[in-house]
Amino acid sequence: MASVRSLKKDINFLASELVTQAYLGQILFKDTTEDELINTITEALEFRNSLIARANHPDGKDNPKLVKSYYQKVRKDMVERFSELFDKHGKQIESN
Repeated sequence: MASVRSLKKDINFLASELVTQAYLGQILFKDTTEDELINTITEALEFRNSLIARANHPDGKDNPKLVKSYYQKVRKDMVERFSELFDKHGKQIESN
C-alpha cells in the first residue's frame, strides 16, 4: 500500500494541475469569465481540503484491512472527482 504522504502529494498535484489549467484557460481563451475561473478553483480547493482531512483521519485504525480499504476508497474518490472536475472545466472551455 502506498503511504499517506504519497496520497497527499497526489491530491495536491491534481488540485494544482486543475488550478493551473483553469488559469491557462482564462489566459488563452478570453471568453472564460472570472466567475467560471473562481468556481473551478473553489471546487478544486474545497475537494482537496476534504480529501486531505479524510487522509489524516482514517476509519478503523486498529484493523489494517479496514485502513487499507479506507485509503483505497479515498484514492478512488480522488481520481473520480478530479476527473469530473477536469472534464467539466474542459467543457467550459469548449463551449466558449
